[in-house]
Amino acid sequence: MNYSDALLKEVLTRTKRIAVVGVSMNPVRPSYFVARYLGLKGYDVVPVNPGHAGEMLFGSKIVSNLSEIDGGVDMIDIFRRSEAVPEIVDEALSVFPKLQTIWMQIGVEHAQAAALAEARGVTVVQNRCPKIEYQRVFGELRMGGFATGIISSKL
Repeated sequence: MNYSDALLKEVLTRTKRIAVVGVSMNPVRPSYFVARYLGLKGYDVVPVNPGHAGEMLFGSKIVSNLSEIDGGVDMIDIFRRSEAVPEIVDEALSVFPKLQTIWMQIGVEHAQAAALAEARGVTVVQNRCPKIEYQRVFGELRMGGFATGIISSKL
């Protein structure tokens, strides 16, 4: 799937609140550091993981499912296997009437669920990472894919 840089930048600019479905409490897991990064960039991140419901992560209480989120979200970021996507998309569409984006992480795709969401006017991004795309479209990545300011040869 090809997504224009303009579309990705627009999605990441209009988004304010993100539910990260499948977030891990383990700091070496991609879902952990993606959620942390998005929070550091100013997004209001709502962690979703039934195995850790009630625990705190990045100053927010983890909820077990999307229906437990108070208020709306602009984007759902899915860190689950592709076969879990239809149930997540169905729940998201039923509880968030103003949902703008469903984002499926690298390796996560589901054509039928994407088509259902798009038919409801929701932007769908599949097989991409919002952290990587944020860094790329906002100029934080340089040659070799390193995030500037984090890896440096300066003493």
